[in-house]
Amino acid sequence: MEKKLRALFDFQKYEQNEDLQKVIDRVHARYSGSARMLSDDEADLVAAAGMPETAMKRKSLLDKDDDNS
Repeated sequence: MEKKLRALFDFQKYEQNEDLQKVIDRVHARYSGSARMLSDDEADLVAAAGMPETAMKRKSLLDKDDDNS
């Protein structure tokens, strides 16, 4: 897949294919405007292994402990 993407970008750089440029522009419009860095608190909630509800449960338990203090 990476080789295909690299080939398409190389192709676009030299050939300026209009259809491919439209796809690239749509992707940039969709993702570049809303991209931002995660805060430390948000990054703590990211589950690299893929189970986000586990991180959310941990966060809610920590919040309950803070309320009891």
